[in-house]
Amino acid sequence: MKKLLQDCKAGKRKAQYQLYRECFPYLMGVCYRYQKNEVDAAAILNAGFLKILTNLDKYRPEVPFEAWSKRIVINTIIDEFRKNRKVRELIDYKDFSETDSFEELINFNEAAEQFEAEELESLIKKLPPVSQKVFNLYAIDGYKHKEISALLAISEGTSKWHLSFARKKLQEMLGEMMKSDKPYLAPNTDQNKY
Repeated sequence: MKKLLQDCKAGKRKAQYQLYRECFPYLMGVCYRYQKNEVDAAAILNAGFLKILTNLDKYRPEVPFEAWSKRIVINTIIDEFRKNRKVRELIDYKDFSETDSFEELINFNEAAEQFEAEELESLIKKLPPVSQKVFNLYAIDGYKHKEISALLAISEGTSKWHLSFARKKLQEMLGEMMKSDKPYLAPNTDQNKY
């Protein structure tokens, strides 16, 4: 890897292409979590990879290259988000405290076992843009609310709200999927309550 990075710094195109091919699987996975489709994810990946190449002189070997490159791509995603902030989709807010009675008990651990990773990923992509980014940063990439608030230029409280909203919305969508996929779930009665 050290020789490959040196060749990339020297501007050797073959080395840069080889590095791109080695980084593509894990960086595309990061990009795809934050974008609605593969084309947008690839565009972000390419912009992020360009930043990786132009900043190779700042890379320190004591840090794993995968972690360093992932951080640059996440920062690229956030920069792109900030640029497009004014074009965000409208959020359909719902007060979850005013729900009707829960007609069915749903075991969300069972849901996680039943659904494929792709299905869960597609549900995350259905979240409003800010909630999706906060959820990914917090739940998947391990950022703290303080870091998220700085990255997205929102307050910590807003970050926490979006995380809570995302979790509740995901639970709601999982519940709907379980109802449609599992016809044997019956309305809640005293005999099947537990």
